[in-house]
Amino acid sequence: MVTKDPRCLNHMFAAEIFMHRFLLSSAVRTLNPKEADWFYTPVYTTCDLTNAGLPLPFKSPRVMRSAIQYISNKWPFWNRTDGADHFFVVPHDFAACFHYQEEKAIERGILPLLRRATLVQTFGQENHVCLKEGSIIIPPYAPPQKMQAHLISPDTPRSIFVYFRGLFYDTGNDPEGGYYARGARASLWENFKSNPLFDISTDHPATYYEDMQRAVFCLCPLGWAPWSPRLVEAVVFGCIPVIIADDIVLPFADAIPWEEIGVFVEEKDVPKLDTILTSMPIDDILRKQRLLANPSMKQAMLFPQPAQPRDAFHQILNGLARKLPHPEGTYLQPGDQHLNWTAGPVGDLKPW
Repeated sequence: MVTKDPRCLNHMFAAEIFMHRFLLSSAVRTLNPKEADWFYTPVYTTCDLTNAGLPLPFKSPRVMRSAIQYISNKWPFWNRTDGADHFFVVPHDFAACFHYQEEKAIERGILPLLRRATLVQTFGQENHVCLKEGSIIIPPYAPPQKMQAHLISPDTPRSIFVYFRGLFYDTGNDPEGGYYARGARASLWENFKSNPLFDISTDHPATYYEDMQRAVFCLCPLGWAPWSPRLVEAVVFGCIPVIIADDIVLPFADAIPWEEIGVFVEEKDVPKLDTILTSMPIDDILRKQRLLANPSMKQAMLFPQPAQPRDAFHQILNGLARKLPHPEGTYLQPGDQHLNWTAGPVGDLKPW
């Protein structure tokens, strides 16, 4: 699939490919299934791309079902637990709900065959149908080498107060403008497009990464989903992330003190954003910048090749290790079955 379309190595959903490559050469991998705590199935559900380079989540459930059917027919391990000792990387907008629009994602729900498996996913929002208990939240993929190539001197003054580049309205998918980003991005534009403290635009300049390193605050508003690579970029470039996404669950909360390095603004408070940021004491800003300068913050957000200590790969392993030993009830009794193989939309049941 990667050979057919190598673009899927570079988009924000590429964590599933690099996690697979990491595990192939990792010391935690065993070829003896009796020694294994976890079973991992690589399923490149975000490698089927449109001409514009965006994943087609509509085919993903069929790809995933076919993969699970294959492993359950070929080996005995899935059937011993109905997948409860298996984990899958599902880096879609709404993870294993496999749709980019929230209403449709909620309507679909998590693919029934994945309801006992552990999901490693970029999506995280409290009390949401598409986030089940026990999922491991990870950052989206941002190319480490590309960011490294754009580093500027850490002594460069941060002369931009607030920085954002991206869509404010998704006119193609949401012509009326109230649904995309739950209206938060539209509110950003309408309130601050003429404010000299706010460097915001839909243009994506060649100096994008350099500009983030010259900014004090980098806006990280929700889009179709609550997360985006801006969160990774802000942390890597030492720009204080301003997180505008109600109830977001952030990656690796045990390794990254989000409350201390970021600023959280409720979606309804976007019109007050200038007051919120200009009234922040300078000591608080400097403290957040010092924390962001710690290399361990950046490391935990990245999927470097080759892997490095305490990077995102190792944070995922830590998350899996914390879930051991598997709870009672993981292994099925003879004749037991928890999953309904015919549940879900009829279109999902067609072979891929």
